[in-house]
Parts: sequence; structure tokens; C-alpha cells
Amino acid sequence: MAADVGTNQSVERSVAVLRALGAGRPELRVSDVAELTGLGSSTASRLLSTLERLDMVERDPVSNLYRLSLGTLPLAATAVNRHPVHRAARMVLQELAARTGLGANVAVRRGAELMFLCNFEGARAPKSYTQSGDTAPLHATGIGKCLLSGLTPEERRELLGETLEAHTEFTTVRHDLLDKAIDAVRRAGYATEAEERALGRASLAAPVRDGSGDIVAAVSLWGPASVLGDAGTSDPHAQAEHHAALARSVVEAADAVSQALGAL
Repeated sequence: MAADVGTNQSVERSVAVLRALGAGRPELRVSDVAELTGLGSSTASRLLSTLERLDMVERDPVSNLYRLSLGTLPLAATAVNRHPVHRAARMVLQELAARTGLGANVAVRRGAELMFLCNFEGARAPKSYTQSGDTAPLHATGIGKCLLSGLTPEERRELLGETLEAHTEFTTVRHDLLDKAIDAVRRAGYATEAEERALGRASLAAPVRDGSGDIVAAVSLWGPASVLGDAGTSDPHAQAEHHAALARSVVEAADAVSQALGAL
């Protein structure tokens, strides 16, 4: 038993080191890794040396800073490419981004956050630094509200806690308002988010279901708030038609992914 515990602890510490290198700054000192993981400096140094020999991390020969090695890429790429949602959504999102000129992505829920599986940028989308594996808050995004719509209000409170973080002045930070927003998602079949996570950006999102009918992912269109909101015109009727057309596009994309996953 003691040996088993020691082995498990070594694996957990190694994974903690890799995660520390995968978050925030691209390169870290041994002391940085120790601080981020809560490990002693000697332990962190020993684990980094082992991971370097295994081609999971590499050390810059000049600065002596550590970073993730390309040896991690085959594992990460395989995990993403074999995910059923990624396989079902990739071509759909490419077409959606090209046709609308906006950004298109798909995400799944991982605990209390969402995780992006892939992202494509259309001609009118601002440069995005979102990568596969990046996470974002559920309550402050349209795609997250779609993922939350499969849970009850009680389950959402247990998952997110009573305090919802404000990312901008427009973020929904009260559960009663989040409940109303999610009720609207269920009625309309899609979510609208305007500058809740980042100023100047907005999104439309729709849920993806699998063969059992459960919400397993969500698809979103995102871009400048002006492009999603007003279509370059002050005519309210034209704006409403523009919004409705984009909403149909994202719902149809989510339905296509759902059908590929076996949904009826």
C-alpha cells in the first residue's frame, strides 16, 4: 500500500508540474514551478529533470527556463482529434466561420468551466488567442449558458457556488438573473451574450445533444459586438433580421453536430 501511495503521489506531482507549465507564462523557473504547485524546490527540480528526459518538458539553454516540449503534442492532439464532439464539429465550424465571416467554436463542460475543443476565425472576426484546451467561465458566455441549460437551478448553484465572478460590468453575477437567462435559452433554442466576458465582443450559441438527448457540448458564433448586433445599420427591422439570421445559422450548426452524434 505504501508503494502504491508513493507511486500515485509521484504521478499527481508530475501532472501538477505539467499543468503549471501549461498555464500562464510560457516559461518558468524551478522556483516558479515550486510556488505554483506547492512542491519543494528540490522536488520540483527533480520532477522537471525527469520530465525533460521523457521529452515532456524542455529547458532553454540560455535562460534555463522550462517550458512544455513538443513531446506533449502527440498526446494532446490525439486526445482532441479522437473526441467525438471534435470529430463531429470540425467541418461544420469551418463552414460556419467561412460563411458568416465570424468566429466559430465548440466547447464542452469540464466541471465548473467550459473547455474549447476547436476554434475557427472568419474574415470579420478579431484575432482570437483561444486554443483547444483553453477554458472560460460558464456563467459569462453564451456557450456556457447553453451548457448550463441541461442542469437544474439547484445543480447550477452547487456547481458554480453562490458568488459569480464579474468579468465586465455586463456580466450576469446573480443566480436569479442567470436562471432567467437560461430559461430564455430553453425557450429560444439559443443563447445571446453581449460583452459579458470581454468588452466589445458578443456571441450567439446553441446546445449540442447526443443520442440520449443530453446536452454534451455547445457551438457559438462570436465577433465584435457591433457586427453581431447592428449589421452596420440603424434600421431596427434590419438589425432584427440580421440577428435572426445569425441565430438560425448557429442553431443549424449545432443541430448538424447533434445529428452526427446520434441525436434525433
